Amino acid sequence: MDIRRQKEYVWTRVAVFLCLCDWSASQLSYSVSEEVNKGTIVGNIAKDLNLNIRDVETTGLRIVSSSSKKYFDVNLRNGNLFVNERIDREDVCVNVIKCSLKIQAVLSNPMRAHRVEVHVLDINDNSPSFMEKVYYFNVSESSLTGERYLLPIAEDADIGSNTVKTYKLSQNEYFSLDVQSGGEHGVSAELVLQKALDREKQPVINLILTAVDGGKPPRSGSVQIRVNVLDVNDNVPSFSKSLYKVRVREDTAHGTVVIKLNATDLDEGMNSKILYSFIKRGSTDPSNMFSLNSETGEISVKGTLDYEETPAYEVRVQATDQGITPRSTHAKLLIEIIDVNDNTPEISVTSLMTPVKEDAELGTIVALVTVSDNDGGNNGITHCKVVGSVPFKLKSNYKNDYSLVVDGPLDREDTSVYDVTITATDEGNPPLSSVTVITVHVSDVNDNAPRFMDSVINVYVTENSPPGSVIHTINAFDSDLEINAKVSYKLLDNTQKNIPFSSMININSETGDIISLQSFNYEELKTFQFKVQATDSGVPPLSSNVTVNVLVLDENDNSPAILPPYSEHGSVNSESIPYSAEAGYFVAKIRAVDADSGYNALLSYHLSEPKGNNLFRIGTSTGEIRTKRRMSDNDLKSHPLVVLVCDNGEPSLSATVSIEVVVVENTADIQTQFRHVPIKEESFSDLNLYLLIAIVSVSVIFLLSLITLMAVKCHRTDGTFSRYSAPMITTHPDGSWSYSKSTQQYDVCFSSDTLKSDVVVFPAPFPPADGDLISINGGDTFTRTQTLPSTDKVRCNPPRYFCN
Repeated sequence: MDIRRQKEYVWTRVAVFLCLCDWSASQLSYSVSEEVNKGTIVGNIAKDLNLNIRDVETTGLRIVSSSSKKYFDVNLRNGNLFVNERIDREDVCVNVIKCSLKIQAVLSNPMRAHRVEVHVLDINDNSPSFMEKVYYFNVSESSLTGERYLLPIAEDADIGSNTVKTYKLSQNEYFSLDVQSGGEHGVSAELVLQKALDREKQPVINLILTAVDGGKPPRSGSVQIRVNVLDVNDNVPSFSKSLYKVRVREDTAHGTVVIKLNATDLDEGMNSKILYSFIKRGSTDPSNMFSLNSETGEISVKGTLDYEETPAYEVRVQATDQGITPRSTHAKLLIEIIDVNDNTPEISVTSLMTPVKEDAELGTIVALVTVSDNDGGNNGITHCKVVGSVPFKLKSNYKNDYSLVVDGPLDREDTSVYDVTITATDEGNPPLSSVTVITVHVSDVNDNAPRFMDSVINVYVTENSPPGSVIHTINAFDSDLEINAKVSYKLLDNTQKNIPFSSMININSETGDIISLQSFNYEELKTFQFKVQATDSGVPPLSSNVTVNVLVLDENDNSPAILPPYSEHGSVNSESIPYSAEAGYFVAKIRAVDADSGYNALLSYHLSEPKGNNLFRIGTSTGEIRTKRRMSDNDLKSHPLVVLVCDNGEPSLSATVSIEVVVVENTADIQTQFRHVPIKEESFSDLNLYLLIAIVSVSVIFLLSLITLMAVKCHRTDGTFSRYSAPMITTHPDGSWSYSKSTQQYDVCFSSDTLKSDVVVFPAPFPPADGDLISINGGDTFTRTQTLPSTDKVRCNPPRYFCN
């Protein structure tokens, strides 16, 4: 416990002792200092009430107060009365010198109450304070020494010796402090003027008044005293300079402030308020060219300045204060006019040579440029340049004369017109510049050959198309102009199978129309190639070539042809079968070919006569005639049959063959080489053998030619063949073979019951196009279908012959 708390505790015990001496009044009295900590012991109320400590809890001792705050409470274990809430004397007892809190100590068993008065002792916890932070008062500079001025009083919430005891004044040369003691009513203070005032020397005097209380340690509070010294008109206005000089540009705009006069007066108020004015001298009136703001002293341009007319102005100005007795002063103002760069350079094109050929050499003169400036000195010195990125530049010939020359390659097809921007700038400050634009046209030269969109053009022509038809129009583009872009076309000399192209096609030299001179036959000529040359009309002319592939499209213009040993309708063909023939007995096989290709060569076989015959049937795709059932006694011995062979063209073409089937009793009469022998074991006739050799030879020669053609087209520049472009023929174990080129593969399938004499006939050209049908001798056909991007499949008809 600190010394202060020890003293408070001692005083508390003394107060309790004095109260016990007055016990007959049935009131306890204690004292406690304000702002003590919670829990501070005021006194032992149980002991002062003659209560046994062990009986405190049983008697129900408690503290009751009429205040909203419970400042005190009792400890039932030891009977001590202690501080329960913070006590602020200035808050509890406002404007009261003697402060006490009245509480009651109530006993419940038996019920009785004792009055308790607790005196709250003041401590020096408040500093003196003034109502104002700054205290103002006015004193005239003509005041006499010894005059007194009352100062504000400080207030202190504390009482007794802790309240205000004295005042102190900050050190100064004009005022002293007179402190007057008022006894119980406190102290007061007055200012006493010790020295004459001079507002021009010090218009405001700042003082600090400090109030000090009598506490230990003492506390203090301060207020700022501001003494305003009132003015009298005892000073003459004064300009900051006796001679003002200012330089003004001749292009200064009207209303521009050129200078602000500055005159001061040490007085204040109306005594220091200054008005400015011009002083006229003779016939010169400066107000014609300049205006003067009488209050601010700002001089601004009123008329039009011209250095060549008046290089300088000499003006007299006056400053007058507004005191009761006005006082004034004078000054001189010299305004010099500055010559400015007010003329821009002028650009003139004295000679213009345009258009310029796009093949013009570097340094070719395009135009002559002259620059002039009416200013003198640096303001008349000019510099000229080309602005932007253009293939031109300025070449200096001599002072202010330039040549515009070609400085880069020109290309009319890229840029046909150039807008050349030329800027001329003088050396004035700030510099002035002017801009002119010269339009340069670039003329065309024949530097571009005609250009085709594609290097190879494929043209599709239907066979049997009438001569004179336009089968395609060639179009070449030339980026040049006019005569240099006029394109003509012609066929390059070439022959196709020793036939000159001039007999097959012709081309319109102006329009590029390719015209057929004959009707094409797909079976004779399936494709041919020629070149077209496009030539412009420039000097010298330029040309380029394009390759044209003409592909003849097949039409259904060929009827099916019946192959031996049977002849077409009108001839007698006979076959014999035994009476004992079972259902499915092989009677004959009709074979036919069609010179067309694709669907036009897809053949089907049908029995057309006799109607109602239900003894025989024919394979639609194979052409095999077989019995549908066993013979009966009601059946005829001779059966004339008419077989109809149709292709799949639009419209469909057909051929017929008649066969008379004779039923015999004796099987010895039937040639065994054509009966009962399984299809795989049939032997060749001499005719079939010759036919097979001829067809195979032709097919081999065609395939070799086709392979050679593909190899040449796929040949690379290094002399090697691409592994993806070389054609390949593969033989399969089942007797079929496949043809493949690049990523395409064509498989030919043979059925298990195909005769050895059956021959595959490939309609040219081979490989077939998408959707083309391939016919196998005997009626089997297959078609090429694309099902994957990298693999072509061949679908055989009927479906059981599918192969991949």
